[in-house]
Amino acid sequence: MIDYTEGSGKQYHTGVGPGDVGRYVILPGDPGRCAKIAAYFDNAEKIAVNREYVTYTGTLDGVKVSVMSTGIGGPSASIAVEELYKSGADTFIRVGTCGGMQEDVCGGDLVIASGAVRMEGTSREFAPIEYPAVPDFDVTCALAQAAREGGHRHHVGVVQCKDSFFGQHEPEVMPVSYELQNKWQAWLRMGCKASEMESAAIFIVGGFLGARTGSVCLVVANQERAKKGLPNKQVHDTDLAIRTAVEAIRILIRRDAEENKPQ
Repeated sequence: MIDYTEGSGKQYHTGVGPGDVGRYVILPGDPGRCAKIAAYFDNAEKIAVNREYVTYTGTLDGVKVSVMSTGIGGPSASIAVEELYKSGADTFIRVGTCGGMQEDVCGGDLVIASGAVRMEGTSREFAPIEYPAVPDFDVTCALAQAAREGGHRHHVGVVQCKDSFFGQHEPEVMPVSYELQNKWQAWLRMGCKASEMESAAIFIVGGFLGARTGSVCLVVANQERAKKGLPNKQVHDTDLAIRTAVEAIRILIRRDAEENKPQ
């Protein structure tokens, strides 16, 4: 592959290199959330800013950790994971937002993904569509434990990932409305908890690289509840999801140390 950085030693899109990031990385979509997440670290410093990628590195319990934004969607999220992995990271937790799908998944709840529907394009350039998008079991268990111990209302289950935000919210106006609406009903009947845009790509890329991945998202609202005239509060503060991810990393740090996995 051509070295587009011309020997800088930094990754082309994210601007990070070996030594810049920790093994454990939190991945929000929004660059504006990075400083908020880094505030939970000790001695956090801004490492790089390039395009949609903002990176801070600090420590948790004396272990080096980082946060990097991924932007919106699978393509930019996959680049973040690939370039972070090349720079030394191997454990990734997505922290983002989602829309609830089942009636009991309400605004303000957390959804921890146990798998993701690959209704997006990025993962198809890594694995055949028959291959499932699933997170690492230990990371998922750590997220569930953190949510449970924190007393946060949460759901663990499959999420649906797509490339078009408005294809989800206004499917009836799209030329392929027949496909979008029919598949949405299938996901509902199969029990999908929520809809979002990045987890499937992160899980598949992580699987390809041999990295550990997980995902926890704040439910902003639930369009199915709105359709049925049910109460449908909106919540936009992602702090509960952030705290759950931070505590999950603390859990993983302790477990990895007990199992003598390199930090």
